[in-house]
Amino acid sequence: MKRAVRIAFEYYLALPLGGAIALVWANVHPATYFPIAQGLAFLVNDVGMAFALAYVAQEVIEGALPGGALYPLRRTTVPIIASIGGTLGAVAAYVIFIRLHDEQVLLQGYPIACGVDVLYCLALGRAIFRRSAAVTFLLMVAIVSDIVGLALISPDYQVAYSVSTVPRMASVLFLAALGVSALLRGLAVRSVGPYVVVSGSLSWAACYLAGLHPAIALLPIVPFLRHTPRDLNHLRLDASGQGHESATHFEYLFRHPMHAISFLFGFVNTGVLMRGIGTGTWAVLFASIVGRPIGILAAIGVALALGLELPRRVGWKEIFVISLTVSLTMAFGIFLATGVFPDGPLLIETKMGAISTIVGVMLTLSAARLLHVGRFATIAGPRQRVVAQHR
Repeated sequence: MKRAVRIAFEYYLALPLGGAIALVWANVHPATYFPIAQGLAFLVNDVGMAFALAYVAQEVIEGALPGGALYPLRRTTVPIIASIGGTLGAVAAYVIFIRLHDEQVLLQGYPIACGVDVLYCLALGRAIFRRSAAVTFLLMVAIVSDIVGLALISPDYQVAYSVSTVPRMASVLFLAALGVSALLRGLAVRSVGPYVVVSGSLSWAACYLAGLHPAIALLPIVPFLRHTPRDLNHLRLDASGQGHESATHFEYLFRHPMHAISFLFGFVNTGVLMRGIGTGTWAVLFASIVGRPIGILAAIGVALALGLELPRRVGWKEIFVISLTVSLTMAFGIFLATGVFPDGPLLIETKMGAISTIVGVMLTLSAARLLHVGRFATIAGPRQRVVAQHR
């Protein structure tokens, strides 16, 4: 039992569990599922996702610190370039597919192609690579892509204030959030609470007023939190006893709430009526499974040609598997779709497209096994030694 719980926590199985429950419930008894999901949507998508993205950003930032897997800058830059290439590749593939099928009304759905379900990627990445530089690399690719997607669908909250007043208020709140964070950092405040409650609330309000999606609210605060360089091993205490496994460390403190957020995010966003497959479905699938991996591989090729470097122990085989891992649009794509299309057939088509990217799981696992990447490298070892002996 303990082993099962440990595996569930390590690989974030709460997320697919929540998604599976939502998918079944929505199709068996939609009249009860959708009111509950809609009631939870604001709390989960606008508040909970802010913590989820901050949780992932913490790992990415630590990977870029001296001693981290993505340090120095010539390594840190590569996943950012890969993310840009993947996003451009996905959007280009989506637009090309739509134009070829002459359904121009679907063109406005291109932000959906930007989305990468960072939580599903985290689960699949951990399942293949465990804790390694490859996971940090793919998380940076995913989170940059999601920031682009969120920026593109950010709703306009400027309703109760004049157009001239809102930007000014949002700017003041955002600068106050950064100022409080800098002050707390200067005072060597180690507790995560003041950063999240005070600075995070100010930043959330600033995003809301500025018309930016509040899910990105904690990202500007994360750099001010306490960080420990992330090596390629499991989370450990440093020499002072204040490493990752410490109550002053954001990731350690939110390790259990993250599973609840993952479950609820999957539950709220994955409940889709299994019908209405159309051009939008195939466009999202094509963009995710074909366009994004091609864009990532091409961008990394350019980056390496310019003299940049991949993280240690990450080669082209790992990069290929990573490019397939981040093809999962899933719940985040559904989330983006609801910000693009109103209720109707176009929304249903694109939601089905996001769900259909689940095929990326099998493609990724198959590629990892064939290429002997990550956990599958241990499977290949004995066989390779036998072949070598016969030779």
